[in-house]
Amino acid sequence: MTPQQRSDALRKAAEARKQRAEIKEKLKLGTVTLAELLERASTDELVGKMKVSSVLEALPGIGKVRCQKIMEAVGINETRRLQGLGVKQKASLLQEATKA
Repeated sequence: MTPQQRSDALRKAAEARKQRAEIKEKLKLGTVTLAELLERASTDELVGKMKVSSVLEALPGIGKVRCQKIMEAVGINETRRLQGLGVKQKASLLQEATKA
């Protein structure tokens, strides 16, 4: 990579991290729901590439341990991203997350 390409890639990555952090903050505050994010995951590349675990942990009342239990109950691998979830996994995830 040329120095210009490298700096462009770094700038793009930093912007993506900032946007993901903003999405997680909105989840935490309740201005965005998990259902809305799951719906957006198929059309919005930024949302689709977010890890399921990081999204769950951003929800109020769900920490690392509860997140892990939910993902085990639904049968989702810890490295899975939102865009990789199937219809049944999304439905089960919503159901389990709302119990928490």
